[in-house]
Amino acid sequence: MYIGRFVVVGPGIGGYRVSSRSFPNRQIIDRNGRVTVGPTPDAPETDNPYVSYNCVRTVTSPSEQTTVAVVGNGSHVDPIAEKIELGYPARDALALSLLALDFEKDDYNTPRIAGVVYEDSAVIATVRHDALHVETVTEPTLVATYERNTPSKYTLDATDASGVAMELYDATFEHAVCAAGVTVTQEGVSVAIENGQ
Repeated sequence: MYIGRFVVVGPGIGGYRVSSRSFPNRQIIDRNGRVTVGPTPDAPETDNPYVSYNCVRTVTSPSEQTTVAVVGNGSHVDPIAEKIELGYPARDALALSLLALDFEKDDYNTPRIAGVVYEDSAVIATVRHDALHVETVTEPTLVATYERNTPSKYTLDATDASGVAMELYDATFEHAVCAAGVTVTQEGVSVAIENGQ
């Protein structure tokens, strides 16, 4: 089954996978704490605005005195992270940013998906052409751009960032390109990348 790009978040753990039929020549790289999806060196040039973006940001919430990870499938990751840094609760940061940017204006009305991972909780969200969903989750939960575009429970066996990245990359959904995993503990946020090489 092809479900497109997807996010999985739960308390203390989360990740993001790029699945693509149209733009498979992409990779995830760490740019000094900003984890970015972008074209591989051999990728054909494109002016598609949805191909490159930050998919993981680590930020500190001043109101909650804690470090969190924001994961998502596009340019909305940055305003979500910035609002959390300003003290917005995750629910508000997700809802405001997703409503402001809305679903992607491509041929498929692709939903925007995102999550915020705290050590003890997580919030997952999506904005589609017909709905906005934002909910706090107590166990790993998936939302995807296609087919599974409403948050639903997801079995995640990994317990560390590299395990999450590998598990999401190897998930049975079609057209895996690359993945990132995160864990959030009292010590901070750990991030790992799987580019399938």
